[in-house]
Amino acid sequence: MGSLGRCLARSLFRGQPGPRRPTGLPLRHGSGSTELQEQTLVLVKPDAVQRRLVGDVIQRFERRGFKLVAMKLLQANQGILDKHYQQLCQKPFYPALLAYMMSGPLVAMVWEGYNVVRSTRAMVGDTNSADAKPGTIRGDLSMHVSRNVVHASDSVETAHKEIGFWFQRDELVAWESSDRDFTYGP
Repeated sequence: MGSLGRCLARSLFRGQPGPRRPTGLPLRHGSGSTELQEQTLVLVKPDAVQRRLVGDVIQRFERRGFKLVAMKLLQANQGILDKHYQQLCQKPFYPALLAYMMSGPLVAMVWEGYNVVRSTRAMVGDTNSADAKPGTIRGDLSMHVSRNVVHASDSVETAHKEIGFWFQRDELVAWESSDRDFTYGP
């Protein structure tokens, strides 16, 4: 494992892995109200890893107030990519997409928070970087649709499936964030 992987493992997984908290569980906070707590998958693609943009991507999610519950640096293989991109397998560009996604390591992450799926899609921006608005991850960091820096789940249902492709249940860490009331209110 490279220095980035060792550093991430040391800093992020000091706690014990806990049971996977299923996506869509209610979140209770100080006022006693209940809001929907979701999880989503974000992949930092090989181009972004090579360009050393992982920290920038993580920082955007942390500043937004989302909680990281799983992360790993890995080399994707065709088996996992065929599951993940099953709706694209018959497209003419799929072989090039596969080659790109296996061209280097990627970082898989699960983020948790209120309305995290829709918020993440807004943060990531349009798939085509030429159409992505400034201030979005792709608008700021991507130059071409074929190297668009990140993947983000497009629905709660898709997130649930995709998280299962990339993570085992015991790899998701259930932990309480001490800043929850500051993020979501009393």
